[in-house]
Amino acid sequence: MCGRFVRHSPPSTYAELFGVDPITDGPSYNVAPTQSVAAIRMADGQRESVLLRWGLIPAWAKDRKTSFINARADTVLQKPAFRSAIKKRRCLVLADGYYEWKTVGKKKQPYYFHMRDGRPFAFAGIWERWKGDGEPLETCALLTTEPNELARTVHDRMPVILPLAACASWLDPAVEDPSALLVPYAALEMACHPVTPLMGNVSHNGPDCIEPVDAVP
Repeated sequence: MCGRFVRHSPPSTYAELFGVDPITDGPSYNVAPTQSVAAIRMADGQRESVLLRWGLIPAWAKDRKTSFINARADTVLQKPAFRSAIKKRRCLVLADGYYEWKTVGKKKQPYYFHMRDGRPFAFAGIWERWKGDGEPLETCALLTTEPNELARTVHDRMPVILPLAACASWLDPAVEDPSALLVPYAALEMACHPVTPLMGNVSHNGPDCIEPVDAVP
């Protein structure tokens, strides 16, 4: 699964890379579920930048307790919570990297995964609009898939990272089955390193979250 990620590039960088207006939301080195995430979706045939709450609440849910931060690529088309969104409401969730934890004895060591050249990227996401308690709430989930060779050294899943050339197809509502896009990202283009366990606390949010440290022995 993917339960934390990082978004620290200037808004103008994402805007130029993905062809949208800048999202005026500050950087976060510790984006966590229930927080706002910067995303891109289609509206009236155009890309638009929006803020979505991380933790997808299906339209039919009775309350906010029914919430999903991830959706598995191999079952997303069959699961009632996701099968409408995966066909009609796909989005790009903007990021610079993500965290995953490796169990070492009785401890868990967090690792930071990012592009080897430091460039930002987009996760494959899906979104929903929930009207359960008044004002509509727009929420999202990240797609996960099998790990590549690098991610496998830490965890048995990884988020779907879309190559820039695949983003248009992911957002295209005419593509009803995007399964071919839900594959592991090329391991050779990625890197990872151990980071401070302090980032396990969501209130710990600063550049030191992604600085390399010695791994738990």
